[in-house]
Amino acid sequence: MNESLPVTRAVGHGTAKLMPDVDRERAWLLTVDGAPQSYVDLDEPAHLEFEYIRRLGHVLDTLAEPGHPLDALHLGGGALTLPRYLAATRPGSRQDVVEFDRELLDLVAEQLPLPKGADVTLHAADARAWLEAAPDASADVLVADVFGGSRVPAHLTSVAYAREAARVLRADGVYLGNLADAAPFAFLRSQLATLGTVFEELVLIAEPGVLRGRRFGNAVLAAAHRPLDIAALARRTAADAFPARVEHGAALRNFTGGARPVRDADAVPSPEPPDGAFGID
Repeated sequence: MNESLPVTRAVGHGTAKLMPDVDRERAWLLTVDGAPQSYVDLDEPAHLEFEYIRRLGHVLDTLAEPGHPLDALHLGGGALTLPRYLAATRPGSRQDVVEFDRELLDLVAEQLPLPKGADVTLHAADARAWLEAAPDASADVLVADVFGGSRVPAHLTSVAYAREAARVLRADGVYLGNLADAAPFAFLRSQLATLGTVFEELVLIAEPGVLRGRRFGNAVLAAAHRPLDIAALARRTAADAFPARVEHGAALRNFTGGARPVRDADAVPSPEPPDGAFGID
């Protein structure tokens, strides 16, 4: 394709636009209805531009010895930033990507092809339906980054969903979720309570300004049956251009407070971001 021109296409859930980065020769920003969705550098797949994606990457980096392949399940496709990252940093990883919007998957596969040798299988399906049909103990890591528009769908927020995620993960597997909220954090706290019914270990990574209630923003939630490398995560997130805090243990239990786990019957989507929270000009 002509790498200097944006690509705009109607997809299943809005209008997708691929815009070239003027500073990086083969890098692209994907937006859907104006909201930034993914950033990919085809020449440097290990480059993670978005801060929350970098935090997800930090957790992925600490899950096993460097270069050790992982079996990964990604709920939410976007431009396949993290599948490309894992293929580059952990060659031999087997990955499944589940994305509800088939037209978006087709656009990305066509315009931003995966590198040769990347063992990444794309599935156009509902994330929870696909998860419920997935085999037991089949993944080392599950990354959930699913937004319907700008909100996490309700059916991906409940205890029943968390149990399915735990079933598909191996005993030492790790669940990773990208969530978005603002003070008083009713949604984020409910998600911590929900995942806490299934997993013994919880870790929350977010910018101090978000945690202090100053603004709406992303929070990365990691959950596992085993301790995570908190010291390594703290070092990596502190070194970023926008440093984040790593909360766990008693401090995280205090943050969760009396929040109740979410049942399917009570589940609601994540809150609507305020105008301009994630948009671009």
